[in-house]
Amino acid sequence: MIDWIAFDADDTLWRNEEYYLEGRAQFFKILSKYDLDHEEIRQFDRFEVDNIQYFGYGAMSFILSMIELAIRITEERIHPGDIQQIIQLGKKMLTHEVVLFQGVGELLEALSPVYPLMLITKGDLFHQQRKFKASGLSGYFKALEVVSEKDPEVYTEILQRYGIRPDRFLMIGNSLRSDILPVLELGGWALHLANHPTWSHEDDPLAESTPDRYLKVESIPGIYGRLLGAGLLQG
Repeated sequence: MIDWIAFDADDTLWRNEEYYLEGRAQFFKILSKYDLDHEEIRQFDRFEVDNIQYFGYGAMSFILSMIELAIRITEERIHPGDIQQIIQLGKKMLTHEVVLFQGVGELLEALSPVYPLMLITKGDLFHQQRKFKASGLSGYFKALEVVSEKDPEVYTEILQRYGIRPDRFLMIGNSLRSDILPVLELGGWALHLANHPTWSHEDDPLAESTPDRYLKVESIPGIYGRLLGAGLLQG
């Protein structure tokens, strides 16, 4: 049995990566007029990851990385109007509608009367809080944690602060790197939701043998039954 259930937010409860993919496509289109080497433009993903140490995760980091790379690879030739286009693209990403995945409301409706639910998400505090409020899901959750990283140290701090034993804690998310592996390392339970596009930076293969306390589903509607079948829920 478990005492607390935590969820990731982006690409677990609501759509997110598709907006970044669209943003990349628009960014490449803006730069296409400068007759740049195709590979120079395609280095954006690596460039964005390198900037995490300065800007953290989220849309603001994404926007700043686009502007910085555009200035660099055009050797400062980029027109101010194109910089403005990138900024407008970023504002659109920061204010897009929060679209829940099918079955999210029903799942939280079933779990929240029995288990305290926590949302653990990384990224810009203001942006993540805005999405959480706009999602209409805040009433289901007892706690919201916006963190700069998801690693064993951060999870340990959260669990200690709430007085949660790792073996009585379940994390549900789409990222092996951020949602699954750190929790398994601490002795917690982790359910991998493997049905949505995931940022390549979040890919991290599991060990050859399936870890204990690891579960996997391919859709939100499959989560409740999988947890019940594993004996984690009060039947």
